[in-house]
Formats: sequence, C-alpha cells, structure tokens
Amino acid sequence: MPSGFLHPDIVAPYDYIFMWDEDLGVEHFDAEEYIKLVRKHGLEISQPGLDPQSKGLTWQMTKKRDNSEVHKETQERPGWCTDPHLPPCAAFVEIMATVFSRNAWRCVWHMIQNDLIHGWGLDFALRKCVEPAHEKIGVVDAQWILHQSVPSLGNQGKAEGGKAPWKGYVSLSLLCLWEENHHFSKLHVRERCRKEWTMFQDRMAVAEKAYFEAMKIDPPNSTAT
Repeated sequence: MPSGFLHPDIVAPYDYIFMWDEDLGVEHFDAEEYIKLVRKHGLEISQPGLDPQSKGLTWQMTKKRDNSEVHKETQERPGWCTDPHLPPCAAFVEIMATVFSRNAWRCVWHMIQNDLIHGWGLDFALRKCVEPAHEKIGVVDAQWILHQSVPSLGNQGKAEGGKAPWKGYVSLSLLCLWEENHHFSKLHVRERCRKEWTMFQDRMAVAEKAYFEAMKIDPPNSTAT
C-alpha cells in the first residue's frame, strides 16, 4: 500500500495529506479553496462531496449537498446508525478521497494494515483518531468531485479482449466495490473482502484493549466503577 511509505515524520512539513483514488473527476475541485473551508470548519479528516452522478454512491454522508459549504451528519437508511454521532451518520468519510490533517494522519497511519489487500473497515475506524469525531470529520460540499469507477491504472477505461476495463486493475479493493454494486458472481472476492474487514475489526479491538490497559483507564462505555 503506497500510503505505508508516507510515515508521519516524513510528511510532517505538510499541513494536510491527500489520500485519493485515481478514478476521480476534479473539474469542480480547487484544492486551495478546499483547504480554506477545512480550516474554517475545523475539520481534521474530510473529503469533497461526491457528485450525485457518481457511480457506486453508497452512503448519504458522502453525497454532495447544494447550498452548503460543509456537512458533518446525515440521515441514513433505518437501522444503519445506532447513534446519530457515529458512522455512517456522522464521524464518517470514505477511503476514496480522504484528506487528513498532519495530526490525524499520524494516528491513521498506524491503522493501515499492509498485509491486507484492501482497506475495508478503515473508514469506520477513522473517528478514533480525532475528538470529538462528529465535529472534526466532515464532507466539503462547496468543492466536489465525481467518482467515475473507471480506474485509470487499469485499461484506461477501455474494454480489451472481451473484459471490462476494471478487470485490468488488480486491486481487490475495487473488485469489492464492484461486487457490492454490480453483483458479479465472484463470490471468493466478496468473501475475501468481508474476511479482511473482520480481521481488521478484531485487530482494532485488541489494540484498543491493550491501549486502555497500558494507560490504566477504563474504555468508553465501561461499567467499571
């Protein structure tokens, strides 16, 4: 994973780190204006709003809103949010076009699992790197992008040899997205995606437990007195 090379000490001279996929349309995006809004609204972790015409648009949180600079919460499908301040209704952006502050990246960098092929589940864990997460994570509506779902690192958006263009790209992360949104029959890909998500969740739970024990503090929602 390329981000593994961006050690926090190496990128420390930069105020913000852009970790973006390669299949994004940026005709309506200005980085300098974006950073102005991020600073204005106190966002430590953010992403541009997604044009409603984007392919594979999964979450209401990431969808661009009209007549808005930034939004930090949303309404999702019934049962999807156990708490209005938790993902995917708040404290949530996708691992697609994420922008991290220097301090947030120092935390997120340690979450990256280089032995896993993709990053499913990481976007739900980002909230652990800022506090309060529902105020410091948000979507910038005034600067938006288009998710094309046509990876430029594959066959440049062209079908070759009877294969769809995305098949020229080896990332299982993208295959996971296509599996979920287009119902391809490659069950082994979907199973791998979900298995790795479970592995990531288990590792996070172990790491959190070790942290709280080392700090001699009770974890959130603990019943200890």
